[in-house]
Amino acid sequence: MFNNKSSKLLVSAAGGFVLASTLAACGGGNADSGASAASQSPQLLASMSNSTQKRQHFLKPRRTTSTTATETSTATTTPTTDTTVGAAAAATTYPSSVWVPTPGTSFQIQFSGTLNTSINAKMYDIDASDTSATAIASLKAKGIKVICYFSAGSYEDWREDAASFPASVLGNTLDGWPDERWLDIRQLTVLRSIMGKRMDMAASKGCDGVDPDNVDSYTNDTGFPLTAQDQLDYNKMIAQEAHNRNLSVGLKNDIEQVKVLAPYFDFAINEECFDYNECGVYTAFTGLNKAVFGIEYSLAPTTFCPKANAANMDFLKKRLSLDAYRVSCR
Repeated sequence: MFNNKSSKLLVSAAGGFVLASTLAACGGGNADSGASAASQSPQLLASMSNSTQKRQHFLKPRRTTSTTATETSTATTTPTTDTTVGAAAAATTYPSSVWVPTPGTSFQIQFSGTLNTSINAKMYDIDASDTSATAIASLKAKGIKVICYFSAGSYEDWREDAASFPASVLGNTLDGWPDERWLDIRQLTVLRSIMGKRMDMAASKGCDGVDPDNVDSYTNDTGFPLTAQDQLDYNKMIAQEAHNRNLSVGLKNDIEQVKVLAPYFDFAINEECFDYNECGVYTAFTGLNKAVFGIEYSLAPTTFCPKANAANMDFLKKRLSLDAYRVSCR
């Protein structure tokens, strides 16, 4: 899903430099000297803006293989930009009830097939729309935290709220996903309302948190001239809106901005960072005692699990279909 990266400044969320030996063990490359990423320096933003890393997006429900709610025992023109950042401009607030998982939290992620609720895991990541409140309640009755997936950065033409998206926010089609289009994330007022309603739905079903996908659109061919700052503003807005609803929120991928966004999010979700040697940035989360949930599709567990465990990250081997199958590293 990712391309290899050139080495960039890798620092802890507190601003301290990460040892190159530690990063190498995680596949993160060497640490360059420079200012703290958490300060959002012009140099760091410039490096983000110049990024050419284009990522495939695997970790999402497919339209024809959505998870059932059954429980089992086993754009070419640029519209007007919304420059009102609002809550995204300030550090997100954390209600005391928000769940912040720590490293060592076991998890399962399933977006296709009949939902298997028998897996021994402390957290489940499931589709917000396709999973019933009854299925969510059955997981919560076992003491399992439930994180609910939705796409925050794309329009999906089969979702029940598809008519809510005005044409002005719809951009290019996502590679490999012909029924999805990128969104103009600069239009914060419009998208805050739509994404807020998706989070309202997740909260009403009993979800403990949300997994907003496609939040790295500025690195893709969206049809809009998006910048790194646009993405930071949008992602901070999503985090704040989740916290406003007492929902935990995870940062999905968005590798270039992990160091800046770690203080705003409660956990991270990554695909294939060991396969592409970019896991070192996640010390920004583990250094704050926040969990990093990861998935590898092609590597053997014997290859990545020792590295994941040594880095205090929680990883699974999964199939691309994201069915119930899993091999947990710990």
